Amino acid sequence: MTKVLVTGGTGFIAGWTIVSLLNEGYEVRTTIRDARRESGLRAAVASQTGATDRLSFAVADLTSDDGWDRAGAACKHVLHIASPLGRDAPRDRDALVEPARGGALRVLKAAVAAGVERVVMTSAAATARKRGSSAVSNETIWADPEDPLLDPYRRSKILAERAAWDFMEKTHGRTTLTTILPGAVFGPPLAKGTQGSVWILGNLLDGKPPRLLNLGLSVVDVRDLAAAHVAALTAPEAPGQRFLCTGHLLWMPEIARILHDGLGPAGSKVPTKVIPDYLVYPLSLFMPKLRMFRHDVGQRRDVDNSKARQVLGFQPRPAADTLLDCAHRLLEMRS
Repeated sequence: MTKVLVTGGTGFIAGWTIVSLLNEGYEVRTTIRDARRESGLRAAVASQTGATDRLSFAVADLTSDDGWDRAGAACKHVLHIASPLGRDAPRDRDALVEPARGGALRVLKAAVAAGVERVVMTSAAATARKRGSSAVSNETIWADPEDPLLDPYRRSKILAERAAWDFMEKTHGRTTLTTILPGAVFGPPLAKGTQGSVWILGNLLDGKPPRLLNLGLSVVDVRDLAAAHVAALTAPEAPGQRFLCTGHLLWMPEIARILHDGLGPAGSKVPTKVIPDYLVYPLSLFMPKLRMFRHDVGQRRDVDNSKARQVLGFQPRPAADTLLDCAHRLLEMRS
């Protein structure tokens, strides 16, 4: 039975990827930073798979060398999904670089040492985007990590993916690398707690913020994204390739309207008014959560996901279904 290592098992994308792997018959080992989180993650996964006898755990942290060699031992493939989140928008633009870039290199070194066949790494659609350009994003494009307007999270993703490809170019052996570049990831969370972009919808359900940003998001369902990760393990053309996995672009007011109208009374608090673009920057000086978005308001960024469709069989479901499934699950968890 093929064993796959998934890093960051308690994360939003990783959790659903573990579910997808188990449902496809794989044996899975996943890393967690704290052994006390094993039981909660196992229960969350079991809610979708029924059994978790093919799921095991290893303790490892992206900021430490300890545990990675043991985690990768006897694994045929690695799905490196763990990465620091930028929700709190730290002022230090390098605050997330070390755990993202250093963590990626630790995982790759352990994978090469273990003779792993394929590493599939989760990056971000923002790494394939040129600021100020109206061109449709594709996998040949690389964002500039030295762009002074980049927020710390996106800067860390660019530098981590660049470092991963540079490392693999200098490495000789059987191990190959593939990177997956998702858009804004939503869908039903497996468990309570902060997971990925889900907090954005949670805030909207609570009427926060009272006015919306005119922000465009390429919505992708976490379940479709997990399926793309699993497909990349066996797709013959996947090694050495980047894949943009994004769905339909929606503006925040459109997302809010889907929730407001689609949830009935439960969506009554969802705001529908928009902050004028010219006010976003001054407000971000006092509202840290606006910082990572302040240079993106009003910017339309279209993405070509045809490569992922053709090679990985990526089939993004309608964005409205993703958003409403996410919201219904959040409401269910509150009851």
